Amino acid sequence: MSTMDKSTGKKWPWIIGLSTVAVIALGVGTVKIAINNPVEPSDYGMQGYHSYDDNVNDIIQSKIAFDKAYTITFLTPKIEEKQSVIAYHITDKEGKGVDNATVKVVLTRPDTTKFDINLSNPTVSDGKYTFPPVDLPKVGRWDILAKVSVGDKQRYYNLKADTRYTNTLEF
Repeated sequence: MSTMDKSTGKKWPWIIGLSTVAVIALGVGTVKIAINNPVEPSDYGMQGYHSYDDNVNDIIQSKIAFDKAYTITFLTPKIEEKQSVIAYHITDKEGKGVDNATVKVVLTRPDTTKFDINLSNPTVSDGKYTFPPVDLPKVGRWDILAKVSVGDKQRYYNLKADTRYTNTLEF
């Protein structure tokens, strides 16, 4: 007679059952984490990524046409948590200030749109567009998104800044 241990055959159903329960529990945990931490929609180009993707060729062509006619300079030396003043200088290719542009600015966090700050009503003088001072609700990384339109030409101008490292701006 064979002297096989019959107890090894009783372990496998338990191992398979516990493994199945563990996989289901991990799946439920993943779904709960995803529901509690939703993916933030991209607002690159100050619009949803679907709209941006659908119109990307027009956006690129518009940027090229705008850059042939105008120059934008970001004048704000640093972004700080308190009383940051956002300013742009828009000139034509001859260096003359452009006072008839429409400038829309959004200060946003890269990880959430919960703290978005929309800037409007800048003062305009010789092509310099200066927005009223703002207090940022949180320290750290901020994206400065601008849409500049002059007539039928428009351009998105996006910068990344950090209140902790005030000398750093990223285009």
